[in-house]
Amino acid sequence: MNSYVNALGLKNTHFQTVHGLDADGQYSSARDMALIGQALIRDVPNEYSIYKEKEFTFNGIRQLNRNGLLWDNSLNVDGIKTGHTDKAGYNLVASATEGQMRLISAVMGGRTFKGREAESKKLLTWGFRFFETVNPLKVGKEFASEPVWFGDSDRASLGVDKDVYLTIPRGRMKDLKASYVLNSSELHAPLQKNQVVGTINFQLDGKTIEQRPLVVLQEIPEGNFFGKIIDYIKLMFHHWFG
Repeated sequence: MNSYVNALGLKNTHFQTVHGLDADGQYSSARDMALIGQALIRDVPNEYSIYKEKEFTFNGIRQLNRNGLLWDNSLNVDGIKTGHTDKAGYNLVASATEGQMRLISAVMGGRTFKGREAESKKLLTWGFRFFETVNPLKVGKEFASEPVWFGDSDRASLGVDKDVYLTIPRGRMKDLKASYVLNSSELHAPLQKNQVVGTINFQLDGKTIEQRPLVVLQEIPEGNFFGKIIDYIKLMFHHWFG
């Protein structure tokens, strides 16, 4: 479990037990719990589907899901996890969807189980009201092009291999900026389709809010012998004279 949170880059979580009950040296934060929930949804969607089950029966015993927001008709809640200990209080990491938009809330230290649900609902309702999910880049759409050396084409179309969805303050799509950085100063053939050659940075108000791999949209094989000789000469002049 600790290896998993370390792989996610989380700095404020450390587990001492597998059951989550109070233990010396065991701690987490609301942000880390939300990010763990995000990874659960992203990385193991089949397992995540269990969290929306309102009840199940095992060994003749009917068990109800303790996440009361699953029964709330005003929100499309499908998870995630409740918890309670004497030291931590009543906790709930919840997630809900609205169209392409998904929000995750994390409430810790609640005094009652109803209180954690009420505060979670406030956060999710506020988020859906004041934020929106936009689709600035789609698969197959050219975002940029760059010169290619030693290939049968002299330029490469670059974009993304997955549709990009970003959740931003409502009405701020016009202010969203996107730029890219290549992994190397030059692109040399052969280049494979969906080969990662750089990073796209999405910025809002001068701050990077998301990064996505920049990939080659179409395969570019090596050029013929004479074409590569010509490119070699051009590249030498390019290096000499900039």
